[in-house]
Amino acid sequence: MTQLTGQPTTDDDVVHLTVPADGGYLSVLRTATAGLAARLQFALDEIEDLRIAVDEACAMLLAIAARGAELDCRFSVHEDALTVEVTVPTGPGAKLPGESSFAWKVLTALTTSATASAVDGRATIALLTRRASGW
Repeated sequence: MTQLTGQPTTDDDVVHLTVPADGGYLSVLRTATAGLAARLQFALDEIEDLRIAVDEACAMLLAIAARGAELDCRFSVHEDALTVEVTVPTGPGAKLPGESSFAWKVLTALTTSATASAVDGRATIALLTRRASGW
């Protein structure tokens, strides 16, 4: 399996969490994000930026989630990077914010790269953050 970093991963490098698509559960995903980034020795400001990015991506998805949906979050851990992929089933006619939106600008400012897709009634936002060099 190959992730956004282009590096192979194994099942041991993946953490998968599923929570109800409700803002009250986002703290679980923020905490997991911080813990995994700390494990990779990200700097404190990098950890906070990634937590904010994950929170923003989830907020974007919650706005278009189908009623009673679950939010799936898949963390792929690499030597110097963390990929976070968040997916949710969407309601009819749901659209992700455009790349010129403030929310999207926040995501791209806080991560190395961000992508979004909406296919077959599911919306996904994938974030890649590389640890700063010097470690």
